[in-house]
Amino acid sequence: MSSAFKSKFLDSLKRALREQNQLILFNDQIQRAYGTPWVVHCQPSMASAEHVVRYLGQYTHRVAITNQRIVNVTDEKVTFIAKDYRQGAAKKYITLGGAEFLRRFALHILPRRFVKIRRYGIYNHTVKRNLGLKFRVEDESDSDSKSKSRKTIESNIERFVRLTGFNPCHCPVCKTGQMIRIRKLPPIRSPPGATFIQTDPQL
Repeated sequence: MSSAFKSKFLDSLKRALREQNQLILFNDQIQRAYGTPWVVHCQPSMASAEHVVRYLGQYTHRVAITNQRIVNVTDEKVTFIAKDYRQGAAKKYITLGGAEFLRRFALHILPRRFVKIRRYGIYNHTVKRNLGLKFRVEDESDSDSKSKSRKTIESNIERFVRLTGFNPCHCPVCKTGQMIRIRKLPPIRSPPGATFIQTDPQL
């Protein structure tokens, strides 16, 4: 699969560059790519964005030990559940002193300037520095207009028009005139204790 994907990908890339008359500029890099072993990730795509966030959250926001694993806490000792992988990941109860428990917990604290989530690809700082990439910073006018648009409260009619493309305030006959409300009818409520009889029109 790796060799098949590599050949198809590079062939399509050469075809696109040939159509733009730029193949001669990248031909050396493409030929070197042919001789490089590729790793193809063939795992099916994630179900949804919520699934991706739930999956990544287990790694980006996890702590050294969860509350479910802590069984008992006293003034001097902490009892928690741990897996012994030397015995087939068997769960065991371990009791440690408070100072030793905090020492082991502190081993999971990241060192200074060490980040848990790192950027990969063109957004990595080393790649940007080596390739000389510079991303365009938004103008202050663009940011101001976006902030103003966020602050603007959308009315119910505007939201209805945006979602459906139909403006209920336009005249249903000429489709251009603006309808004006002349009176608001009060809600009609049944008197207390009223009963309704449903009849069948076929009878």
